[in-house]
Amino acid sequence: MARKNAEAAEGGAKADKQQKPPKEKKRRWYHQVWEIYTMVREQQPSITWLLLLIVLGAAALGALVGILINYPWGITAFMGLAFGLMGGMLLLGRRAEYFAYKRIEGQPGAVSAALGTIRRGWNIEDEPVAVDPRHQDMIFRAVGRPGVVLVSEGPAHRVGKMLEAEKKRVNRVVPNIPVIFIQEGRGEGQVPLPQLAKTVQKQKKRLPAATVPEVSKRLRALHHMNRLPVPKGIDPLRARPDRKASRGR
Repeated sequence: MARKNAEAAEGGAKADKQQKPPKEKKRRWYHQVWEIYTMVREQQPSITWLLLLIVLGAAALGALVGILINYPWGITAFMGLAFGLMGGMLLLGRRAEYFAYKRIEGQPGAVSAALGTIRRGWNIEDEPVAVDPRHQDMIFRAVGRPGVVLVSEGPAHRVGKMLEAEKKRVNRVVPNIPVIFIQEGRGEGQVPLPQLAKTVQKQKKRLPAATVPEVSKRLRALHHMNRLPVPKGIDPLRARPDRKASRGR
């Protein structure tokens, strides 16, 4: 009996080993670099020659400097090669960022993706704080030491009223906090999507760092209060959506 139990346990262990999925190979940093390079090359085939020019040019320049200053040119060439690799990686990263923004520019919610690259010192709402259901124009909010930054997504002739209306709501909750307007787009007076994050971060700091979380907390409470309440007696799980309202009619 004990032997049968041992055989059954051994068979179960073998079955468990066979059922376990194979471990995924760990992704190395050079795998990510290759994927970025492949993506950029599809959009800009000349990137290969630019990278070679930077790397080999830096190595040749390093060797020339070594010869001119009467120093072992092999060492200076190696140093130049290292700087060339750094320069090539920098160029590759910049081009990858440019094409990534180009791919999503003009799509609803692109501003949220751009603001999501801002990390420190800011409280940024992932969802828009105001939406035009007819044209899909949106207002996004970021709170930092410069104050409350309202970023619009849509044509300039339509989003102006939305920005002013959102500013009035903000001023009712935090009346002494500066409100800054930034319009994303390619029109006159607007900021292109690739430059949006830098434009927000370059705003002049006016608030103490300790004030930022409190301002953000109050504005989030305002956003939750402005949501339409569910009427009494209606089960939200069984309620049917208003299709005409969703189409902006």
